[in-house]
Amino acid sequence: MVTVVANGRQEILSIKIDKSVADPNDIEMLQDLISAAVNEALRKSQELMKEEMGRLTSGMGLPPGLL
Repeated sequence: MVTVVANGRQEILSIKIDKSVADPNDIEMLQDLISAAVNEALRKSQELMKEEMGRLTSGMGLPPGLL
């Protein structure tokens, strides 16, 4: 499949494409797989960033949902 790694700054660090999905006759599927993998990596990055911010601000007494 396609694997994308992103950091907390929403930067793509790497993209790995399995040879089994690199069919030159089906470029559309490969494009879809890359798009899905990038979106998933960015979603996970945002989730991790939110969790970290929650841990950092948990003792500050901020109202829920502020961050």
